[in-house]
Amino acid sequence: MFKARKYKVLEKKLGYRFKNEALLARALTHASLRGARKVREDNERLEFVGDRVLGLAIVELLEETYPNATEGELARHLNRLVRGETCGKVGRALGLGEFLMLSESEAVSGGRLKTTILADAVEAVLGAVFLEAGYDKARDVVRRLWENEEVSFGHAAADPKSALQEWAQGRGLSLPTYVEVERTGPDHAPSFTSEVRIKGRSPARGQGASKRAAEQAAASAMLEREGVMEKRQVG
Repeated sequence: MFKARKYKVLEKKLGYRFKNEALLARALTHASLRGARKVREDNERLEFVGDRVLGLAIVELLEETYPNATEGELARHLNRLVRGETCGKVGRALGLGEFLMLSESEAVSGGRLKTTILADAVEAVLGAVFLEAGYDKARDVVRRLWENEEVSFGHAAADPKSALQEWAQGRGLSLPTYVEVERTGPDHAPSFTSEVRIKGRSPARGQGASKRAAEQAAASAMLEREGVMEKRQVG
């Protein structure tokens, strides 16, 4: 009865009541219990399903909200909304840690508060909703849980280096690398030129009074060239 009562609290936050409570229980079962040979099934397969459901639901939401956004803008915002940190934040808002079933060693080591474990459990719960009730119900849960994650490109803005990395990842490209190609000026007032390189893309260069500033300028130049962001000043 105590477990059922706890699940009712969770289901109220989810906005969905499971017909098969065992399915929800599996979504909350961490792999450490299988490793300890205390359960036969954990939440890894449900997490795999939920990851795909979450991505599709967020893409649909972004497409509806920003019909004129570029592919780069959509990719950057998608990455922010589905990354582990965001899913972990959603898990904390749900109070999901108290519902998790973990091995004793994982629980003692603070597993109920770990971002990765919470994020995986959130995806597993979404996967469980999808398998029991279909995509529409799962999408409704996503929108309910993500409603406090501001769907605004202004809030999704990142510094140029971070934005370029997210854009590259969103397109399945290699991560950016930076090379200092020139340093001029006296020691007290140097000027740096850096080049950013991504396999399959032409490099871009930027200048600044420090290596970091030059790298940010280079990242900004590539983002502008690719149409991901408008021209901006980088300090």
